[in-house]
Amino acid sequence: MDNLGQLIEALIFASDSPLSLDRLSALSEQPKTQIRPIIEQLQHHYGASERGFYLAEVAGGYQFRTVVELAPWLKKLSKDRATRFSRAALETLAIIAYRQPATRAEIEYLRGVDSGGVMKTLLDKNLLRILGKKDVPGRPLMYGTSRQFLELFGLRDLSDLPTLKEFTALDPELTEAAPLDPETVE
Repeated sequence: MDNLGQLIEALIFASDSPLSLDRLSALSEQPKTQIRPIIEQLQHHYGASERGFYLAEVAGGYQFRTVVELAPWLKKLSKDRATRFSRAALETLAIIAYRQPATRAEIEYLRGVDSGGVMKTLLDKNLLRILGKKDVPGRPLMYGTSRQFLELFGLRDLSDLPTLKEFTALDPELTEAAPLDPETVE
């Protein structure tokens, strides 16, 4: 690997959050056209070998991630508690992720309960962000997911979210509990 390759690898390794191609270009003072092939080479190198980590594209950037199978041992290293979500938090996150921008009233209508406390918690954890105000009477705030949301769930962007068809393929009982036509649901 040449010096630029080593630099890109070291920058990604040392960063505590995913680095975008633009950021890598600025830090290395090299054009993106030179960096992109290096990243592809690194992804191939780490993906093809039997290592405990790989180079992932998440949240619009690149970050080294550990393989899932090693999670039980890696948890022993962490002094922080594992991120756990209540059912209410997961429901709220899912509604916002799939329907954003969404107002609190829209979220509460879909959930059928007050969601203010859950939304405040998700905002405090930087998993949600305020996108602006809706142009309707009362001008309610509109919410969307944050880059931290993408990073936490290992998503490149929102298009990586599973579709309804993928959900029903995982558990056929879901269609019995909530019979929806996948063609009519966005």
